[in-house]
Amino acid sequence: MPPVMGFRVVCISYTDGAGAEPVGHRVADQLGYRYVNEEIILEASRMARVDPALVTAAEKKQSFFDRLLDSLASAQQTLGPAALAAGFAVPIVPEVTTTRPADKEDLRTLIRAVIHEVGKQGNAVIAAHAASLALAGRSGVMRVLLTAPDDVRARRIATERGLSQEDAAEAIARGDSGRREYLRTFYEVDDESPTRYDVVLNTEVLTAEQAASIIVTVAR
Repeated sequence: MPPVMGFRVVCISYTDGAGAEPVGHRVADQLGYRYVNEEIILEASRMARVDPALVTAAEKKQSFFDRLLDSLASAQQTLGPAALAAGFAVPIVPEVTTTRPADKEDLRTLIRAVIHEVGKQGNAVIAAHAASLALAGRSGVMRVLLTAPDDVRARRIATERGLSQEDAAEAIARGDSGRREYLRTFYEVDDESPTRYDVVLNTEVLTAEQAASIIVTVAR
């Protein structure tokens, strides 16, 4: 059961290779919260047949969020048991068409918009690169940052993706650069100070279980 008192939303921001996925799933399971990440948001958008290019106009229309959020449970189920959590169970809506394809900025805008709506509804763990910044200042939101040293993250990426250590290091560098660009473009943040978060965890030594336990303890 979700805690009676505490945080109704846990936002987990992270750097690539910090191990956010297993930590986020464990936190959601232990709190009894819905788990939402960027992949699930985009999968829900596809299942709801909502083109991300529509989100700019649709941000002011509750029907857009109703359709997309109603698809989250189905998207989680499609992605496997580990992603299944408490959510909505409403049939997928009819197809919506648009005259232009979605681009990277459309997708980012969609993710940001859905994070706001999920945060409003509460009882959710949101694992997204800038989820904590998207909901900054909102009461009942716990902001977490997961990170680790560059070499540790590179080793993890190399193992997960079957890359050489050199290629993994380059992937980490590209990911960090893209993250900085994203924060600067969408949130006008040039310096990601630790004070923007309530909890900052270095997962170099902490296991997923240990990191999740710390987050759950604070959330409750």
